[in-house]
Amino acid sequence: MGAREPSSPWLGGPEAPIRARQAHTMARVTIELPQCRYDVVIEPGALENVGETVRSRAPHDRCALLADRTVSDLHGRSVEHSLRRAGYEPVTSALELGEANKTFDTVQRLYDVLLDGRLERRSPVIALGGGVTGDTAGFVAATYLRGVPLVQCPTTLLAMVDSSVGGKTGVNVPQGKNLIGAFYQPVAVVIDPLVLATLPPRALRCGLAECVKHGVIRDESLFEFIRARLPQILAADPETMVELVRRNIEIKAAVVMQDERETGVRAHLNFGHTFAHAIEATTGYGKIEHGEAVSLGMLAATRTAVELDLCDKALLQRLEALLQAADMPVRVELPPDDELTAAMQLDKKVSGGRTRFVLPDRMGNVVVRDDVPPGCVRAGWREIRR
Repeated sequence: MGAREPSSPWLGGPEAPIRARQAHTMARVTIELPQCRYDVVIEPGALENVGETVRSRAPHDRCALLADRTVSDLHGRSVEHSLRRAGYEPVTSALELGEANKTFDTVQRLYDVLLDGRLERRSPVIALGGGVTGDTAGFVAATYLRGVPLVQCPTTLLAMVDSSVGGKTGVNVPQGKNLIGAFYQPVAVVIDPLVLATLPPRALRCGLAECVKHGVIRDESLFEFIRARLPQILAADPETMVELVRRNIEIKAAVVMQDERETGVRAHLNFGHTFAHAIEATTGYGKIEHGEAVSLGMLAATRTAVELDLCDKALLQRLEALLQAADMPVRVELPPDDELTAAMQLDKKVSGGRTRFVLPDRMGNVVVRDDVPPGCVRAGWREIRR
């Protein structure tokens, strides 16, 4: 699995906090929805000036900086200094890492922090960290005083290209992942690709799985870009990462702007996720990382599509080859099919008691089906079962 990884999902060292030492390419993607409009800024070194960005979107004298504990140690001081420089008095709190901590207990603790800090309705909440932090802090922002401004500052590739954009927030409950939550759009998303240099290989690959997903569902040229630039991506080359993140966010933005609340085409973003969420729920959150589960889920869904004669087996082989080249899992030990099927029934995408599957019919396009025979689903599980 590549280089040795530390027990923490972050690497410290003299480079932390990451600082921009030279000019880099930057990009901006605008999300326009009926009720709001916001920018996603992708720029190496952007976290050093995040205070100015927050001030331009949500001016106030107080704010909350909610960061996961390790990210706070690496980048929190720099971000807090930027907020103070912009005139804020930040209230800070550190979140524990992992899906197991994305709970109502954490939410209640954060409510207490905001209430004790006397944050008002115009006081912004800055979410600094990976997807767990963004989802949890986002849910807190959506519900505290019935909604306060939210700024997403994702620090993992997975959060950059997926969870920070589109307004989904939520927490996990024993019955499943993200079953309680809200659609709540941020006022801004600030992405600094330089922080990816502090990610270990496993975490970077988990984000890459979502990038591959976007290529399969919408853009064959993105799929080929990832294949051709894989060494630079795995090395977190800043210029390459700006391009990679931009292309992925443009795809997600187009889908979100077309279908903000997942009543139609936004369901396409769930390619691989019906299988993935069942894997996570039955194996225990955190044992298999979300991006790893998505890698496996995409293969299971593509095998299901092959069984339905929706796509050629060559697509499955092409997908598996890229995932293997990126050192993503393609086989895993799984519980019995009946446990996996039961977990699928709790998925948010179940409608009228029927599980909806997002399946590719060619590279760059997917369809949604709720009439998949059980035998085809079992074939999907067999494809990835070790």
